[in-house]
Formats: sequence, C-alpha cells, structure tokens
Amino acid sequence: MMETREKLIEEQLSGAIQLVERVRAAERDAHSYKFECSEVWKQAGRIGAMVRSVIRIVSSTPFLYERPIRCVVAAVCSTLERALALVRKCKHRSVLRRVVTIINAADFRKVFSLLEASVGDMKWLLNVVDADGGNGVGGIGVSIAPIASNDPILSWVWSYIASVQMGQLPYRIEAANYLVSIAQDNDRNKRIIAQEGGVPPLLKLMKESASPDAQIAATTALLHLADVQERVRLIADELGVPIIVHVLRNSPMRVQTAVTNLVARMAELDPFSQEEFAREHVVRPLVTLLSFEIVMNENDPKMSIHSLVQINKEVGESSTVNAKLHLNSCSSMYGEGSGRGGRHNKDRENEKPEVKINLKTSCAEALRMLARGNVSNSKRITETKGLLCLAKLIEKEKGDLQFNCLMTIMEITAIAEYNAELRRAVFKINSPAAKAVVNQLVRLIEEVDSTLLQIPAIRALGSLARTFSARETHVIRALVARLSHWDHDVAMEAAIALGKFACQENYLNAEHADSIIKFGGVTPLMKLMRVNEQTRLHGLILLCHLAIHSGNSESLEQARVLTILEGVQHPMMAQHPDLRELVLQATFLLRMYHNGVLGEGQPYVP
Repeated sequence: MMETREKLIEEQLSGAIQLVERVRAAERDAHSYKFECSEVWKQAGRIGAMVRSVIRIVSSTPFLYERPIRCVVAAVCSTLERALALVRKCKHRSVLRRVVTIINAADFRKVFSLLEASVGDMKWLLNVVDADGGNGVGGIGVSIAPIASNDPILSWVWSYIASVQMGQLPYRIEAANYLVSIAQDNDRNKRIIAQEGGVPPLLKLMKESASPDAQIAATTALLHLADVQERVRLIADELGVPIIVHVLRNSPMRVQTAVTNLVARMAELDPFSQEEFAREHVVRPLVTLLSFEIVMNENDPKMSIHSLVQINKEVGESSTVNAKLHLNSCSSMYGEGSGRGGRHNKDRENEKPEVKINLKTSCAEALRMLARGNVSNSKRITETKGLLCLAKLIEKEKGDLQFNCLMTIMEITAIAEYNAELRRAVFKINSPAAKAVVNQLVRLIEEVDSTLLQIPAIRALGSLARTFSARETHVIRALVARLSHWDHDVAMEAAIALGKFACQENYLNAEHADSIIKFGGVTPLMKLMRVNEQTRLHGLILLCHLAIHSGNSESLEQARVLTILEGVQHPMMAQHPDLRELVLQATFLLRMYHNGVLGEGQPYVP
C-alpha cells in the first residue's frame, strides 16, 4: 500500500511538470500578448523548478508526510491549467475566433496573482518537506501558506506534523509540543490535527524514539486528541494499542505515567480499545507498576501457582524465573513490564516519592477504566494479584491513589455481581485476596468519614452480597449503621446494598433479612423513606424484601410496615412495575402473618 501511495503522489507531481511544459509550448505559439505570455511562462518555470525539487525530496524520503504535498500540488495544477488556457487563447487564429475569444489585461492580472500565490505555496511546501530544517524557527516552518491564508491553523498543523514525521529529533519534540499547545485551544484544532494525519507520526515518535522527552511529548499530544470516542478509535485503528503497551513496558517512570494516562483515557471512552488492551495484556505491566515496593504476604499457595500459570500462558516465560521473582516482591513478579533492563529498575528506585505516587495513581485509574464493564480485563486483574495489591494500597495510601484503587475494586465487583464464574472464582470465602478487600471496604464504611470513599465501598459490598455466608454479619452490621448517616446519598446506597442481601436472588435472603432487622435496620429505614422520592423508592424496595422474608418480625409490626405499604401511592407503583409486585407480595404476607394464617418459613402463594 505504501508503494501505491508513493506512486500516486509521484504521478501527481509528474502531472504538474507536464502542465508546466505545456504552458511553455503554448507561450512559444502565442502571437498576441507575447510579453504577458512570456511572464506567465517565467512564473510557471519557477513553479516547475520547485516541483522538481519536491520530487527529489519525495524520492529520497522514506517516511513522507503527504497531506500538504497533495493539497498544494492540486492547487498548483489548477492554477497552471488556468494559465495554460489563457496562453492558448493568444495563439494565431482566424479573425472570427479572435472576435469571439476576447482577452484583456485583467485576465492576465488575475492569472499573475494566482501564479504568485502558487509560487508562495511551493516555497512554503519546500520549507515544510525539507527534513533538515529550512527557513523555519528551530527547523520548523512557521510561515503561513497562501493556500491556507484563510485558516492559518491548517498551515501550522501541516508544518508541525511534517516535522514530527520527518524532522530531526529536537525538532520532532518541539513540533509535538506545538501540537499539544494547539490542541489545548479548542476542539476544532484537535479535529484538524486528526484529519490531517497527525496520529501516525505521533505514534511513530512514541515508538521509535529512545528519548523520554520525545515519548512524553508524543503521548501528551495523543492524550489531548483522545478526548472523544472517534479519535480514540482512530488511534486504535492506526495500531496504536500495541505501541502504547510496548512503551509502557519499556520506559522510565515519567514516561510510564503519561502512557498510563493515555491508556485510562482510551479505555474510558472506547469499548473497542478496552478489548484491544486486553488482547495486548496491558493489565500485567499496570499491576506490576502499581505494586512496586509492596511486599505481598499472601498465604494461599494454590492461588499463587494459579496466578503464575496464567502469566506463563500469556507470555510464555519461564515459570521458574517468574516464581522466584514473585516470591521476592510483587513489584518484580512478572519479570518484565517495569522497565528495560537494570538501568530503569535502578532509576525507579531513585525516583522521587511524588513521581512514584503519580505513576501508581495513574496505573490505578487505568485499571479502573479497563475493568469498567469488561469481564476479560476484570479477570486479568484478579489473576495477577491485583485485588490483594489494591486492598493493601487502600489500607496504606490516601488521596487520589486510594480513591482510584477503591473505584477499581468497585468496577470489578460490579462485574462479579452479574458474572457467576468470576464471582465464584475470585470472591471465595477462603480467598485471602477477597478477605482483604472486604475488610478494607468495611473499614472505609465504619472508620472513614468521607462520602467520596463510603459510597463506592458500599456499592462494592452490595455487589458482593451473594458471596457472604449467613455468619458474616459484620458486613450487614456496617451497612445497617449507614442507614442513619447524615448524608442521604450514603444512606440510600446502604439501603440499595442491603436490598441485594435480602432480595429473592440471594440464596440466604431470609437469614440476611433477619440480620438486618436484628441490627436495628427498620427504624432508620423508616426515617430514610421520608427524605425524598428517590430514597423512598429504594427504602420501599428494602422494606418489601424484609417483609417477604421476615414478615413475622415484631419490629416490622411495631413500625406499622403493613400500613405504610398499603399506603404506597399508585402513581409510584405505575412508574416502577417491579415495586408494584413487591408491594403486593409483601402486604399479602404481612396480612397473613398478622392474622396468624401463615407460620414462619411458609412460602408465599399469590
């Protein structure tokens, strides 16, 4: 395909040369306006000489940025065709043809103006495609081409992309930073950069350069472009995902921080990119970087072996080497992904603490976006000791790193709620990683007075409701205590989570419902229902589950739950059909219990 493109652009340039020669031939045959025709030829000859210079550059440049060449040469050919048509009219013809074909000086002035603009375009083009620098500032052409005089941004974008593609390394870095500056201005500039082919040169700079400054400049430019799904998909379609993962594995920390930010952005905006990153095993290096300097003391040898086997299946590395690395620390358990050789490892150890924290924060954010709604990435995180690492960071860290780790766990548990295979494999009762996660979630709910942390922790516990046994009442106790929280959003989330413990889909719904009532959940639930319509809805759902599975409870009778359920307004039930069925079922059972017709444990028959 590259050969075809080169052939096409050479044909376009050859067509321009042919037009110049035809203008020359027409000028020789001219019998009127001979001086003007000779001036037209002089300008056309200048254009022809510059086109030949462009042809020499094209033939000697292996990686050519074609976009400005095609646009400028097409405009030049249009001007040459107009000049050729005018000069041909000056050829000796019959009296009748000369009367019909009227030529005046204004026609030549218009053509001279167009030819001057074409000369300026070709001068600008030569400056842009000259990889050695030209007349621009710092080797980058910053002048405005006449063809883009109405839209100067287009000239600058062409110049900068050409420098990134074909320039020397210092100019490539400078041009990439200029693209960042332009992209920051508005969305239109981002769209122009993408449409004019800016993504492939940036990926090329990111991949091939050994300079951290170059990689950061290219990655930052891509990050600014990747703010909508269309441009994220463009990066993925240009085979950007393998390049991004490769740079992530083999770069210093400050480069890895920029790359992980790009991974997070792409995974957040485009499900296709999520899957592409999964195929490239990006989770593995991310977990490695996240767990740097964290010693993992997991006492489950089976899980450790399983994790290593999964890793070896993915990358085909020696299990012996991997096992030794894993036992040393999680920061080196994969044998790669945290630097290129010993030099990066040594640099990493000597990095400033804030650099390490920034990298870990970015890695946690990337894992969160990769796990969101994606089963395969969630599985990979759990298979690489990611859960245990996340739990330890939640315990020890604060701020954005702690929050991102918590949100990653929330995304994984949201997947596990509806994926039985993942739930049974990862969140087993005897799993040290699962225990560590649950302990930290409960600790955040009970000890940390931050709604920002409490809400995702409550949601994660609710997603795991079907994994808890009847004896694990400490989770329910913690959630019930949140029903009376001063923040109504926290209280509502607690009601939603408890509803998942007591719902019909939970095998231990009766035992959990008894525990909720036992820990005094009815009274704060009744108060919560009086706050607003949204809290009333979720409060009613939980109340119905309690009535269905523990309808003979004295607490429910004392709280006059039957009266409340009978007073639920029909508009509310009409908006929520599932609530209507629950209310009917709960009121029926409560009447039966209160009338002594139904005993404990008897089923509901509508």
